[in-house]
Amino acid sequence: MVTLVNLRAYWRFVRVIHQFLPLLLTYARDRRKYLVVGGSRAVSPDTQRERADRLLTSLLTLGPTFIKLGQLLSTRPDVLPPAYIEVLSSLQDDVPPAPWDDTKPVLEDEVGPVDEVFDDFDRDAISGASLGQVYHATYEGEEVAIKVRRPGVEALVEADLRALKWLLPVLLRFTDEARRFSLSNLADEFDTTIRQEMDYSRERRMLDEIRENFAGNDRIRIPQAEPDLSGERVLTMEYLSGVKINDVDALDERGLDRSELAESLQRIYLQMIIEDGVFHADPHPGNLAVDEDGAIIFYDFGMSGRVDAFFQDKIVEFYVAIANQDIDGILDAMVEMGTLSPNADREVMGNVMELAIADVRGEDLEQYRVQQVIQQVEDTIYEFPLRLPRNFALILRVATVVEGVCITLDPDFDFISVATDYLTEQGYREEGVKQAVESAGDQFEETMRSLVTVPPKLDETLDRVNRDDLTVEVRLDDDHDVLDQLAKRIAYSILVAVGLLSTAILYSFNETPEAAIVAGVVTMPVGLLLYRSLRQKRGVKARPQFTRQEMRRRRGDE
Repeated sequence: MVTLVNLRAYWRFVRVIHQFLPLLLTYARDRRKYLVVGGSRAVSPDTQRERADRLLTSLLTLGPTFIKLGQLLSTRPDVLPPAYIEVLSSLQDDVPPAPWDDTKPVLEDEVGPVDEVFDDFDRDAISGASLGQVYHATYEGEEVAIKVRRPGVEALVEADLRALKWLLPVLLRFTDEARRFSLSNLADEFDTTIRQEMDYSRERRMLDEIRENFAGNDRIRIPQAEPDLSGERVLTMEYLSGVKINDVDALDERGLDRSELAESLQRIYLQMIIEDGVFHADPHPGNLAVDEDGAIIFYDFGMSGRVDAFFQDKIVEFYVAIANQDIDGILDAMVEMGTLSPNADREVMGNVMELAIADVRGEDLEQYRVQQVIQQVEDTIYEFPLRLPRNFALILRVATVVEGVCITLDPDFDFISVATDYLTEQGYREEGVKQAVESAGDQFEETMRSLVTVPPKLDETLDRVNRDDLTVEVRLDDDHDVLDQLAKRIAYSILVAVGLLSTAILYSFNETPEAAIVAGVVTMPVGLLLYRSLRQKRGVKARPQFTRQEMRRRRGDE
């Protein structure tokens, strides 16, 4: 039975195909010059930016769901090249609000008659976004902000999600194998993310939790929600006014220290991610303001995330390794977080990290920007490619956006210095040194044990060599039948060579042409088998190395 949602989804699918098909065909031609045959084409950065602009226009044309998709794509350097990431990062979720007459029924279904519930209510929205809009009102003598879900957005998002589900197999056909897993993962992630962002009950819970984590901290202000006037489609909260955090002239007029503001913002996010495990994930200047006392006001907790204890530990190790310029520590943390294959070429990756740090550190070894380091890592992630767990992608985005805001406040802001001080104050660097000492002690103990046990064993082995009584067993692991395939190719090659030589000799003497023809016919099937053997890739194809399952399997085998 065809439902109304399905009919809308079919129409949206047609519109999506119409917008994306030219880009898909262009991408396919980059991989195959004539779509079916031919080598790949080189694409310049300028061409990539032009295509990224076209993609941005298509996302804006398709509306709310695809605006959110573009914002998510801007956090996934394992899916798109850096040029696309740069363009999509500028995508702002700022659209004209829906008419009040359409919004009023949504609000009253959740809280009751507007004129009876509120002392005063301004019908003109103070901000509009793709999924909701915000109004200003007075409730029991206090100013409040009311966030209302955009009318009819649920049906549109549902239809778009179905259209994207139907589109995914088409996208996978145009995508190289290395990125198919990431795209499938991204589709599932987007489905979850946009549904969470439309659920204002969840946003209220996240807001309350983060607000409680910073209770008593006068450097940050988070609005208090009104539970009685909030629901799944409406969120009513305390109205907090302030100056936008990137309005440096207004901040200077108020005599606020912008360097202290930048440090406060960085420390707040370090606490969210490293200490609390729950964080505000959309820190662009529209969601950050500063009050008269210099406290930072946070708005809009629709995009927020959680970090489990394992990731918190690894993020700390990652930060400490960057602060210490410990290349091996950076790579180890990336492997354990699942963003780098355990079998990746550590020398190559180490060179990338060294170049990234050398490019930005300057004469003073502590003076380098983590945003530039992350950008270099993101470029590498796309080229290898690597895979990003969802929350790690959000954390990368948060780190880059936050540092951009901090640089606006203070052009000389040193992220690494602030992060290093924070980690030292919290005892993380001391703990890292302690673990390193313990590890060194274990290695020393093993070395001393080896000094006692190895010489007798070596002496015994040398005696056996002297008696010609040493047997060496060599065992080859060939899970992919590489040696078997190689043997077949050698055999086929010899048979083809013999057949061709016999045919040539019989034909040259021209005494028995029928024999030459027979020899040639007999040789042809063997030649076909050789051709198929050379074309076949299954015998040498390696299993995926970038998945967590593969990492666990390898640990289990050791």
